[in-house]
Amino acid sequence: MDAKPKTPIALTIAGSDSSGGAGIQADLKTFSALGVYGASAITAITAQNTLNVERIEALPQGMVRQQIQAVFQDLPVDAIKIGMVLSASIVREIIEAISNYQGYVVLDPVMIAKSGDSLLDEDAIDSVRTLLLPRADLITPNLPEVAILANDQPTSNTNQALVQGHVLMELGAKAVLIKGGHGMDSICTDWLIVNKQPPIKLASPRVSTPNTHGTGCTYSAAIAAHLAKSESLVDAVAHAHDYLARAIQSADQLNIGSGHGPVHHFHGIWQ
Repeated sequence: MDAKPKTPIALTIAGSDSSGGAGIQADLKTFSALGVYGASAITAITAQNTLNVERIEALPQGMVRQQIQAVFQDLPVDAIKIGMVLSASIVREIIEAISNYQGYVVLDPVMIAKSGDSLLDEDAIDSVRTLLLPRADLITPNLPEVAILANDQPTSNTNQALVQGHVLMELGAKAVLIKGGHGMDSICTDWLIVNKQPPIKLASPRVSTPNTHGTGCTYSAAIAAHLAKSESLVDAVAHAHDYLARAIQSADQLNIGSGHGPVHHFHGIWQ
């Protein structure tokens, strides 16, 4: 009898979004839509909807680390996506738990929710910069996040944003994907910076829709899913970019909430 082919597995380490559009919920939907089995380690629980974040509670000390260790003890994880970490202590738990992990790590440095609510303690920014950033194979900041991590001012100027991205490379990032969702041009452009190569441009038409809740989570989760399927980093980013573009283009097919609704993770499966 032929052995069963290995099922690709991705682990998301992130916060829970009670409205289902971002965080752990968005990541697991993305993994599933892309044919990857998803495991999870929750860093914090949020009471939120499409309008705002009403409350955030971190898990008890040690629980994030224990979740990750429990997954590793049983599941051969091919790729990890790290999203909302909330605090410096949680960052340290994550670093300890993944210290011996050999697969891909994608870091989405979540700082602000779509509603404008803060999702990262001020004193945790340095921990993300000094501990998580060098540990990741790819970091996926948007324009405000790359500026904060580079200790610079936010900009919509491409050249300045690329300079900020290279600052993150100097800080230890192995690759940086600067997301252009906060730009104002009719074309949304992302830039992938990898060592010893010119920046790689990924562009798609900007879609006029309020339904963009969870775009960053979805993008980084899609990259992790494609990496779990043994794609190269460049191919994984390109395929994730295309998946997210279609998820945004299909977002208005859904009627979810009265604020920033989610993208359509299952646009290729149901309408």
